[in-house]
Amino acid sequence: MAVQLVGPDKLTLNKEKNVYRPKEYQILARIESVGLCFSDLKLLKQFHDHARKAAINNNIAPDYLDQIPSYVPGDKPTVPGHEAVVRIVEVGTKVTGIKIGGRYLVQTDYRWLPTPQSNASFGYDFEGGLQQYVLMDQRIITSPAGESMLIPASDNISASAVALVEPWACVEDAYVSKERTGLKTAGRMLVVADVDFDMNLFIAFLGRFGKPEHITLFAKGKELSIGLPVKKVNSISQLPPASFDDVIYFGSDIETAQELFGKVAARGLFNIVQCGKKFSGAVSSQVGRVHYGGIRLIGTSNCDPAESMRYIPASGEIRKGDKIDVIGAGGPMGVMHVVRNLCQGVKDVTVYAGDLDNDRLGLLTNIAGPMAQNNKVGYVPYNPAQNAPDIEFDYIALMAPVPKLVTQAVNKAADKGIINVFAGIPATVNAEIDLDRYIEKHLYFIGTSGSVLEDMKTVLKKVETGKLDTNISVAAVCGLDAAVEGIRAVENHLIPGKIIVYPFCKNLGLLTLDKLAVKYPGIGNKLNKGLWTKQAEQALLETCI
Repeated sequence: MAVQLVGPDKLTLNKEKNVYRPKEYQILARIESVGLCFSDLKLLKQFHDHARKAAINNNIAPDYLDQIPSYVPGDKPTVPGHEAVVRIVEVGTKVTGIKIGGRYLVQTDYRWLPTPQSNASFGYDFEGGLQQYVLMDQRIITSPAGESMLIPASDNISASAVALVEPWACVEDAYVSKERTGLKTAGRMLVVADVDFDMNLFIAFLGRFGKPEHITLFAKGKELSIGLPVKKVNSISQLPPASFDDVIYFGSDIETAQELFGKVAARGLFNIVQCGKKFSGAVSSQVGRVHYGGIRLIGTSNCDPAESMRYIPASGEIRKGDKIDVIGAGGPMGVMHVVRNLCQGVKDVTVYAGDLDNDRLGLLTNIAGPMAQNNKVGYVPYNPAQNAPDIEFDYIALMAPVPKLVTQAVNKAADKGIINVFAGIPATVNAEIDLDRYIEKHLYFIGTSGSVLEDMKTVLKKVETGKLDTNISVAAVCGLDAAVEGIRAVENHLIPGKIIVYPFCKNLGLLTLDKLAVKYPGIGNKLNKGLWTKQAEQALLETCI
């Protein structure tokens, strides 16, 4: 049995989906539990247009992919669900290091397998966890460094707690992800100039921050004689999209800036050097690619491109004394951001938790209020429609994929503010940004998609040692029969927390924990002050399987 996405916004419950026996490099695993995520909605709406549903275009032999029936790029039906914990059922003859009967947390993010605008991922172009059994291939889930994306997990904690390591790790990655603070070594640079610029400053800039392999130049009446290969072009529009690791723009023409965003490669850096000029109007900026493509935007109002580099933070971490605004704090991911920052041990911070739903805010405050007191940091819940704080924020984390919120964040941010575009705005979507203000304030957009293996291991260790209870996020449970209803509940913000799907629980409808406790008192008795526990999970499995 599996939930399949067969087209844009078209979900179906397939009760007769094939379970494939593993070939020599393949692994068959039983899904113990899987969490529903807002990111599933992005796949739901975009389907084959989603950056991670595209075909892999490098770093693996195509004939390997042809051997994997669970590889479903483009318009092929897929199985969503990337917050999964699995139990190994069977392995192929050439699989090594994976134990039959072993329990594993699934790291879903295959960053070494690129798609045109992102990378391959479990639950996207590879079938995910909203099914009873999933087939994986060891050649796919092993990094170039030899690390497996199946992380051994203890049997001493609940399946839900293990599955929820994935979203908590995505939150962790959003803060600890290291930023590139120099030019990409041996990278591809594009230099565009609408105004005259100081060649000595540019040479000093290269000497200080690194030299590219070659430079493409579009600048009327300007030559570069700097001991590097330089190709001069007569048009920006004819340059290939997403192909330059560093884009340096001397000028302030709105149309030119808008066009140059499209030339920045994945994880590329766009440096705007205004040379005393102004855009004097909003610039349509590719904020969706901040999250999915990892592009970064910096700038300076003067003529020295090195000046912009000073304001790149080493990471997306919160800083001592930060006033932190979590927008959409009452949602499942917002709760994680609030709790993470209250418990991070950074001194003198205040976390402002904004949400339009007062009920969600109340539930969040029941958890976050005592944490703030215990950790001696500030916590201020607010409803932006009723009592929005009239201050500027040092750090803004966006939980909703709404371009207008990015526009507003530039206005609300303090000098040297970080704006974390955590919500996955589609890579093709732009926002109107006041780049004059962005540059004057020395702001910095940051955004990450997914997590890396170390983030997962870090969070899992916290859970296994009792330092973090990821189950505080659980708000409801269901079986596969009700998983589509669960996805729609996420879509319509009907449940203020995470929904955990147990694929082998028969006829288990979508139940919030309070309703579950009423329907099944024996399970309700195992809750801890209304919160999900391993004991409650065990009682559920005994009742419904």
